[in-house]
Amino acid sequence: MPELLTVPEVMAALRLSRAKVYDLIRSRELASITIGRRRLIPASSVSAFIAARLEVAA
Repeated sequence: MPELLTVPEVMAALRLSRAKVYDLIRSRELASITIGRRRLIPASSVSAFIAARLEVAA
């Protein structure tokens, strides 16, 4: 997996809509950086988000 993911890649990985991914970014549940006009999400942030959701579910 690449170190930085685009919003469409995160959408596919988490099976979420574009709006939901941006909601998670706005609420700081997913970290992101902006380079030019591109919003990029670290793969580690996606992994941490999944791990946190798994802890809540357990």
